[in-house]
Amino acid sequence: MIKEKLSLLVREALEKAQQRARLPLEEIPEVMLEHPREKAHGDWATNVALILAGKVKMPPRAIAQIIVELLDDKQRYIEKIEIAGPGFINFYLSNKWLYDVMALIKEQGEKFGHSNIGAGQRIQLEFVSANPVGPMHIGHGRWAAVGDTLANALSANGYDVEKEFYINDYGNQMNIFAKSVAVRYAQLLGQDIPFPEDGYQGEYIKDIAREIIAEENDKYLGVPEKERESIFKERAYKQVLDHLKNTLYKMGVQFDTWFSERTLHESSAVNKTIELLRERGYVYESEGAVWFKATAFGEDKDRVLIRANGEPTYFAADIAYHKNKLDRGFDKLINIWGADHHGYVGRMKAAIQALGYPADKLEIIIGQLVNLLRGGEPVRMSKRTGEMVTLDELLEEVGPDAIRFLFLMRSTDSPLDFDIELAKQESSENPVYYVQYAHARISSIIRYAEAEGVSFSDNINYELLNSKPELDLIRKLAEWPEVLERVARQRAPHPLTSYAQELASAFHYFYTKCRVIGEDKDLSAARMALCKATKTVLRSVLAIIGVSAPEKM
Repeated sequence: MIKEKLSLLVREALEKAQQRARLPLEEIPEVMLEHPREKAHGDWATNVALILAGKVKMPPRAIAQIIVELLDDKQRYIEKIEIAGPGFINFYLSNKWLYDVMALIKEQGEKFGHSNIGAGQRIQLEFVSANPVGPMHIGHGRWAAVGDTLANALSANGYDVEKEFYINDYGNQMNIFAKSVAVRYAQLLGQDIPFPEDGYQGEYIKDIAREIIAEENDKYLGVPEKERESIFKERAYKQVLDHLKNTLYKMGVQFDTWFSERTLHESSAVNKTIELLRERGYVYESEGAVWFKATAFGEDKDRVLIRANGEPTYFAADIAYHKNKLDRGFDKLINIWGADHHGYVGRMKAAIQALGYPADKLEIIIGQLVNLLRGGEPVRMSKRTGEMVTLDELLEEVGPDAIRFLFLMRSTDSPLDFDIELAKQESSENPVYYVQYAHARISSIIRYAEAEGVSFSDNINYELLNSKPELDLIRKLAEWPEVLERVARQRAPHPLTSYAQELASAFHYFYTKCRVIGEDKDLSAARMALCKATKTVLRSVLAIIGVSAPEKM
């Protein structure tokens, strides 16, 4: 793309300056290019002269002048070059590069914008990982949208991504869950027994019990209490897990691996990991407990691995889990956690280092909460159950497209307001509807053109596209590779929704200002090509987000 072409052009000029002894360079630095804040300052700019000034002991404007003098002046894309301010080099481009973008989109189709910057690097992306003792809440939905979209963006940039769901199916929570279901089962069948004080109170526990009754009736009433709880522990757990998988499937999210926490305990992986850390000098015993020396890695205090009662902590299992990930040979581990895990980041990175890896082997994305609204008013309770609104209920009311798109509209480190009424609107006020409508409108134009016999030949004269609305739309199409790469590099998918809206807006503006099918057949063909290119890129963006691209609305 043009950014890479300009970067290479500047690098070649620096190499000439080095070879001709005009700049005393030991090595050529990376050439960074950015869009100037003001359009009057050109299309692209580099500050490489300012970066080199201290190293070569020369004024940055003098360095910039040498670079400009040695630039290849036969580039068809560059209209003019200026040295600005303290030594910025500003590039003003001709429209020719935009027409090449049009040809490239036609050639590459929905692969336009994809890259190989990941070069096959293996990334393990763990997200959602909801406890299998109840339904998913809307926060889980946000992490599902973020994680799945990030996986799509990484894959489109050449990374080898594996999506994993970590099932917290071990510990006392599972025992409480089993007891809760067993008591509700008995109560629904007429037994007058008290519900445990620490039991899970949600209506979903009764739903699980009802499912068991529907299949088995009173089969387990005569079974001793502990045996019944043991049976229900497995049965109800599998039911909830199936519900979780079904909810995620409805959101269009499928995992490559479902990893069970209990396997870490059954295989003694937790104890073996603790012993490995002990051998490395990071485990000690105090007050009857086993401790991890987190302070050796800058943490404010050490952390318990085995409690005084002999029970391992969640942290101990998490270390064993991450060792398992590392043993599987991933180049990078990325976890998406909720805001309540913020204080957990430092100790987990300390554990990674204690296992013998650099801290940045593990990346953790912390996400903020979702505030659910209806017409601007907070929604705290489900009308159906009088409890929290579940992700399932939200999916049922507004559908997966609106959920995925709207859940991505803010950076993960910002709280997000989700208005149910807005998500259901069929108007330009609803961002996902606005973008999908642009795709449907283009599809309609193409169907009309085909009916009218407009030519779709390969010999399109793109230079006929020279009005501001046309050129602005092509410029927006040309940004797609840059946006997609930035999402992958920064592990931040929210720019995708902004770009989708901007592209839809640029198209709607073009459509209102430029008659697509008119008397000039060559211009009509060129504008149809622009419509098709826009449709291609819109489909690509929506596919990465995981949202459908309707042909009609």
